[in-house]
Amino acid sequence: MTDQTPYPTLREATWVWARIAALSFGGPAGQIAVMHRVLVEEKRWIGDGRFLHALNFCMLLPGPEAQQSATYIGWLLHGVRGALVAGLLFILPGVLAIMGLSWIYAIWGNLGFVSALFFGMKAAVLALVLQAVVRLGRRALRNWTMRALALASFLAIFAFAVPFPMIVAMAAVIGRIGAKAAWTGFQAGSGHGASAANQLADAASLLGEGGDETALARAGAFRAGLAALALWLTPVAALFVLAPDSVFTDIASFFSQLAVLTFGGAYAVLAWVAQEAVSGYGWLGAGEMLDGLGMAETTPGPLIMVLQFVGFMAALREAGWDAPLLAATLGGLLATWVTFAPCFAWIFLGAPFMERLRTNTALAAALAAVTAAAVGAILNLALWFAVHVIWTEVRQIGWGGLRLEVPVFSTLDPAAAGLTVLALWAVFGLRLGLAPVLAGAAALGLGLHAAGLA
Repeated sequence: MTDQTPYPTLREATWVWARIAALSFGGPAGQIAVMHRVLVEEKRWIGDGRFLHALNFCMLLPGPEAQQSATYIGWLLHGVRGALVAGLLFILPGVLAIMGLSWIYAIWGNLGFVSALFFGMKAAVLALVLQAVVRLGRRALRNWTMRALALASFLAIFAFAVPFPMIVAMAAVIGRIGAKAAWTGFQAGSGHGASAANQLADAASLLGEGGDETALARAGAFRAGLAALALWLTPVAALFVLAPDSVFTDIASFFSQLAVLTFGGAYAVLAWVAQEAVSGYGWLGAGEMLDGLGMAETTPGPLIMVLQFVGFMAALREAGWDAPLLAATLGGLLATWVTFAPCFAWIFLGAPFMERLRTNTALAAALAAVTAAAVGAILNLALWFAVHVIWTEVRQIGWGGLRLEVPVFSTLDPAAAGLTVLALWAVFGLRLGLAPVLAGAAALGLGLHAAGLA
């Protein structure tokens, strides 16, 4: 790079990461675009090649790829301290915003205007989930083999209630077998297209490549990774020993499983959350799950921050404390802790070996199969949302291993159906962005409430 930007200080980088965090709306695609614009095009701290290299590595990991990409690039620039600054700042605005909204929801959620606000947002969330199906499908389902995997995943979770972790495991095994057998359908792509324009070279001195500095960075990352594992698992183990029957133990256990198995992005894992948190544990209702997703869509940070709301509502209702909001706050923070502490562990332990991981064709094929299966899971989530948004009652149909949840068609909500059609038109017809769709849906929800129609 001929016009090289001076090496940024940690203080300067901290302000930049804070700026990125404040602008990280719109899910992973929007967040990644913001990072690329600031880090590659504006600050020129990292080149296109290294940025995409880091992003592809993070796609191989469980957890939110945008947050992990920020953590990894922070490590490239300033080691462990840089990774902690970048990764923690990326989620901090979302933690604060979701917690504040959760308190408002718990205290005033039944008030008319609050209910109307979330009523409108549910329709927008449904349209955005369908948009995620289309976008991920275009990227991941590039041949009939991957389309067949997506269809099988959808049928397994939609019609037979197969747990999402089992679907992930089966897809990974199929992908690995396909790669070993050299089947053409399992040729994994990078997952993100690199732009041919405005390519920037990476500066070896800027990224600290080569020699003892890299060896020290790797050693520091390994120690930090072990510390992150301890910070994640120690509270979980303590809860199992001290309060095995507590809702906090259930929260720690369930969300720790999610942290290990959240391949395919936030929308994919939400299918599992909706299945277990609503139907399994009974922590919250289907409509409340939609409300939480609406909160996460309208606040900065990873979409997976909706898990904090789920943990909040679980502890609010199940802890049995005299101070339920205190219990709820701790439940929400616990869900966030066990969700993101593993993300730092994966980055610190895996980043020094990313080249080896990226050139492992069998692993790449396994993750391509998992991503295809995730498309089917997201489609299931979209249908699940649609049923609970547009109809007020559902019933279950069971026959042998078949388990279907179908709407009671006479309970159609015309206002919800109309808002959903408008949201779909805004997203797919007008191609409006996240903010105007959500703001418009919320305003229409308030208008319908004022008119006595919702």
